[in-house]
Amino acid sequence: MSNARAAAAKKMYAHAKKTSKPGDGKRFAAMVKGGMSPALAAFVGRKKYGKKKFAAMSTAGRARKA
Repeated sequence: MSNARAAAAKKMYAHAKKTSKPGDGKRFAAMVKGGMSPALAAFVGRKKYGKKKFAAMSTAGRARKA
């Protein structure tokens, strides 16, 4: 990832972090939109929140989407 693209992705994530709470999916979406693969973004989320909490957030997000 180029420096400009990485900086833009970091800025998008920082904005999403300030304007949303964990579990909304906005932070995850910002990471993916910034160029990170969804699998890597999920890995980072599991590492940060733990397997159970991340799974609960994922389930809640899918329920909201449906």
